[in-house]
Amino acid sequence: MSQTTLYQLTPTRERGLLWLLALTQFTIIMDFMVMMPLGPQIMAKFAIGPAAFATAVSAYAWCSGLSSLFAATYIDRFDRRKLLLVVYALFALSNLICAMAPTFSMLLLARAFAGLTGGVLGSIIMAILGDVIPQSRRGAATGIIMTSFSLAAVAGVPAGIVLGAQFGWSSPFYLLVVLSIVIWGIGAWLIPSLTAHLAKQSTSLARALPDLFNLLRTPRHLRAFTLTFVMMVSHMLVIPFISPVIVANHGVAPQQLSWIYMVAGAATFFTSRLVGRLSDKYGKHNMFRLTALLSMLPILFLTHMPLIPFIAILAFFPFFMVLVSSRMIPMQALLTTVPEPAHRGAFLSINSAIQSLGTGCGAWIGGMLLTTAPDGQIIGYGTNGWLAIALIAFTLIWIAQVKPFDGKNHQAPADTKTA
Repeated sequence: MSQTTLYQLTPTRERGLLWLLALTQFTIIMDFMVMMPLGPQIMAKFAIGPAAFATAVSAYAWCSGLSSLFAATYIDRFDRRKLLLVVYALFALSNLICAMAPTFSMLLLARAFAGLTGGVLGSIIMAILGDVIPQSRRGAATGIIMTSFSLAAVAGVPAGIVLGAQFGWSSPFYLLVVLSIVIWGIGAWLIPSLTAHLAKQSTSLARALPDLFNLLRTPRHLRAFTLTFVMMVSHMLVIPFISPVIVANHGVAPQQLSWIYMVAGAATFFTSRLVGRLSDKYGKHNMFRLTALLSMLPILFLTHMPLIPFIAILAFFPFFMVLVSSRMIPMQALLTTVPEPAHRGAFLSINSAIQSLGTGCGAWIGGMLLTTAPDGQIIGYGTNGWLAIALIAFTLIWIAQVKPFDGKNHQAPADTKTA
């Protein structure tokens, strides 16, 4: 199954399916990201402090991880089309509840509900990609899916900031409901029945939990999960604190943050697919090593950035975001090759849970390392940067241990071109 797929779609339908999955992912990413700039309005609306607001943000990540782990017991037992449509409808409902929340407690529950559905959706999306796209083109396909992050940064978050300022904090979530309904309708028409993986599913539901533990114990899988966890911890040591640091330490006005999101996201929109194609051409392992190594320089500069004009900060961020986000494309494409096809959905569900765990741990550790000076400046960001660099260095060595399933010996050599 190294170069074949469970399905044969026409090029037009395959391309349409990939962009539909990217738009679905876009709404998931926007749902998570848009909470950050809405913080001041939400805190004022519900009369809560920063700690309570952080709880609402983290509730999404932790519930996303839990739902991804639970999904591993059932995701490979259903038609992927039906499962995607059902969970996506629940995701739209969670945003509607969030927008209409009359109290902070209801908002907290709505964010947890959104995390539960978002975690499962992420696993389903990557499982469909792994079923439909052969390994030889999976890097390019992953690049298309990853444009969702760029779209969220270029259009989603800035639009949320503008809507929130004009019509209140809940308006971005109403927008997400409308977008989700439109995308759901297109998906119901475009996505074919995806049941071929069920022919390989021989175990009963009673065996789901033991099988889950077996997936967790498999050495090949554990090596992949370790890569995911370390990569996400290193990522979140830096990313969540960019806005607070440049506002507090560099005098950037909060309303100028939307420009940084836009220019950085626009740059990654044009490079994500290129990185995906290069991953297919030169090997996912090789491309990960190159992008991870290059990402060290902008991370060190950002976390030790001197006082420079805003225009210079604006010019720097496209380079930062391109190199930092490019690491994820070959890594995600490689991870879809690790499990055998019959367990791909379960494996990716666990991996999504590990990713959420790494996200939460990285943000928590990063926050613990930072302090606020009497003048309001944030101290310790440089330490976060050095720790992130150390973890990236570990992944440069560890990536060689992550190998694709070849259907014979349960693993294949690290790819040089086609894995």
